[in-house]
Amino acid sequence: MNTLAATAGAAGALDFRQKVLAMLGLCFVLLMVALDQTVVGTAMPTVVAELHGFDLYAWVGTSYLLTSVITVPIFGKLGDDHGRKPFVLTAIILFTAASMLCGLAQNMLELVLARALQGVGGGMLVATTFACVPDMFPETAQRLRWQVMLTAAFGLANAVGPTLGGFLTEYLGWRWVFFVNLPVGAASLWFVWSHLPAMRRAGPASKLDWQGALLIAILLGSMQLLVEWLPLHKPLWLMAGLGLSGLAALGLLLWWERRCANPLLPLDMLSHRSLAPLFGLSLLLGGGMFAVMYYAPLMFQGGFGLSPNQAGLLVTPLVVCITLGSILNGRIVTRVRRPTRLLALGLLLFAFTAGALGWVDAATKHWLVAALMAVGGLGLGLLLPNLTIFVQQSAPRQQLGVATAMIQSTRMIGGMLGTALVGVFVTHHYVAGVNALPIAPQWQGWLRDPQILLSAETSARFEQLTAAAQLNGGALLGASRLALVDAIHVSQWLVAALVVLGVLLVRRVPHVELRDVKTKTAVIHD
Repeated sequence: MNTLAATAGAAGALDFRQKVLAMLGLCFVLLMVALDQTVVGTAMPTVVAELHGFDLYAWVGTSYLLTSVITVPIFGKLGDDHGRKPFVLTAIILFTAASMLCGLAQNMLELVLARALQGVGGGMLVATTFACVPDMFPETAQRLRWQVMLTAAFGLANAVGPTLGGFLTEYLGWRWVFFVNLPVGAASLWFVWSHLPAMRRAGPASKLDWQGALLIAILLGSMQLLVEWLPLHKPLWLMAGLGLSGLAALGLLLWWERRCANPLLPLDMLSHRSLAPLFGLSLLLGGGMFAVMYYAPLMFQGGFGLSPNQAGLLVTPLVVCITLGSILNGRIVTRVRRPTRLLALGLLLFAFTAGALGWVDAATKHWLVAALMAVGGLGLGLLLPNLTIFVQQSAPRQQLGVATAMIQSTRMIGGMLGTALVGVFVTHHYVAGVNALPIAPQWQGWLRDPQILLSAETSARFEQLTAAAQLNGGALLGASRLALVDAIHVSQWLVAALVVLGVLLVRRVPHVELRDVKTKTAVIHD
């Protein structure tokens, strides 16, 4: 018996008031997770300026994604078997506590570790929160009406997130970007504890594939470290060990998942004619999306010299238009003869924004930058829900939950690897640009860390010292800003090229018939 069938009777017993309050709790949960995703990118340049350690810039995002991608399938399965409410409550507490630790971090390493812990809570929330809705509302038409509340919460977070992140960073300090989760987490905890019904499916729980989860963690962790450390000239034995551990984990994972009765990673899905290209698109999209959302604010603040609040205002159209694009998509996707073409349109729109970010400079009008970001948001609004819709429509019914978790996980893996690779690329090209400046090595050493472009105090100190040495420190800082902008420009052009190549994957997606599934799939948001 599946989860929806087992809980239909209990769901029908809920009165209107309890449904409203339970959904409010889920809205607060979604608001907390979505806010965190949108405010952190705006605050990151300022965080680096205060805590130093630009070499760990990408890790603040990738550590969160790494732990999230491991926990999503685990707790999705545990929620199916044991009920979701205990895991939602645990995840709220863990996410809120980790947010407080992020705000209290005294150096970049502490922040990265706290973000990894936060990612565990975030993965648990992603895996359980959305699945609570069909538990409470088994009938599709009723579920669609109630999920308007989640759509509103998601849109609110996207609308205020970047601007809120910039405002808090500029006027209260970057730590409040994380502390803002505390009151939202407290409200979430109260509503969920008091009003979310405890439901679980009938029948015995299936055995969880812990071995597969461990091997996935080793594989992804090895890949992440290898990408981050390869340009840093770490010892050969260490890099060889990481490569061998990753290959060994991959081989064992493939061997084990073929023999496991209830695999965490069903290999047949990766070779499925309809699903494989969708997973590939999700991986590509995750890399491009996070590369833009993390490095556009760095260019605006470090390269153009804008304040966090100004940078947040420029990023806001991107995330707001994700919601607008999703709403538009819900109205047209069932009316298009070949709905998969919307994927190609979304990719081209997003590629246009990434390519345009490789062209804008400090003199570009802010309204034009905002308009370019809005185009990319519309593209993402066509991509994010449709990938989930098409996977759910194409997957075997008995593997619907697993397929949904995999489309989320592949996007997180893409984000993890894309952020890391772009970080390595930007750092390498920026340092090469600084090293080309005709100044003594001691001054190049000051400029090799881009945090000097983000900290007014460090910049002022540099200008004082260079003035004493009869050098124009302001001109050197200006040249360094240009080097950073050039590095990010090239990285965004590469992102645009890869996203355009994704159109080739769209051509491999078979036709998906959506005429009869409008009410079943039009409410997926991430």
